[in-house]
Amino acid sequence: MLILNSGGTFNKRYNEITGELEVPYDNAAIERILLSTQKIYNLAGVIYKDSLEMDSDDRRMLADIIRESKDDTFVIVHGTDTMELSAEFLDEIFDDRKIILTGAMKPFEIDNIEASLNLGMAIGYAKAVEKNGVYICMSGSVQPWNKITKNRNSGKFELVR
Repeated sequence: MLILNSGGTFNKRYNEITGELEVPYDNAAIERILLSTQKIYNLAGVIYKDSLEMDSDDRRMLADIIRESKDDTFVIVHGTDTMELSAEFLDEIFDDRKIILTGAMKPFEIDNIEASLNLGMAIGYAKAVEKNGVYICMSGSVQPWNKITKNRNSGKFELVR
């Protein structure tokens, strides 16, 4: 399994100088969570952006990394605003991999429970799922990417009805 960090709110930290939440160029939040597992996971930071800043080149970079990897199972930490776009993009390319996208509505630095739960669930699901596909793990649920969507009014991901 390879964990890919593409940034997003999950990773944001408060910059005391600018007074803004920024996506840092590191994997600190994910590394802190993984320390508690007492298991070594392969982790690669690849984009470090708010997902609203991600474009097709970024999605192609993710796809290239997945294509070139010897792994067949991936967990991608991704911003929630365009998570579904990236999931759809990856689903159009891959039918021979297990890809689970996860993120957080609040930065790990502010609320480490949600980010930790989502990443832990994504890793557990990645280990257990037998069927290849692209999945989203958010708000206590893991579903195929097109069966779950972000409800911007409630601030949660919900099953598609």
